[in-house]
Amino acid sequence: MAKKVAVLAVNPVNGFGLFQYLEAFFENGISYKVFAVASDKEIKTNSGITMLADDVIANLKGHEDDFDALVFGCGDAIPKFGENAEAPYNKDMMAVIKTFGDKGKLMIGHCAAGMIFEFAGITEGKKIAVHPLAKAAIQKGKATDEKSEIDGNFYTAQTENTIWTMMDEVIKALK
Repeated sequence: MAKKVAVLAVNPVNGFGLFQYLEAFFENGISYKVFAVASDKEIKTNSGITMLADDVIANLKGHEDDFDALVFGCGDAIPKFGENAEAPYNKDMMAVIKTFGDKGKLMIGHCAAGMIFEFAGITEGKKIAVHPLAKAAIQKGKATDEKSEIDGNFYTAQTENTIWTMMDEVIKALK
């Protein structure tokens, strides 16, 4: 039986990265739900396309056991996180990520996902692929220069352009 995936979409989200995950999940019969890391379900892609998520991050908090995996759909995550670190939705995002990681669930993401996972305190000893500009922020995990890394329950790609290098393994893990 395929696993259920919670997909976190920051606002704005990188549409190219997000839709690679969603298309692969849809085509492979993997159940997913998109949660906006925002105060409401309407978010935008980096290119300005408006989309409606299934729900908001606040409604995932406390329901982490309903899902087997978490995808962090990057976008302008770090600048927007920096601007809004104290916003309830960012606090909820960090709590949700920490809970998923502490429970050993599959952690999937690209670009700054590894850095967000690091900030949540769940990367200890894990090899993670992150955007080259995010490498210096990784202290407890092991940032690499690889296009993607799979280390236990962590599946990370350097950018949205390298998600494809791990997608077959992500799908295998979710089926």
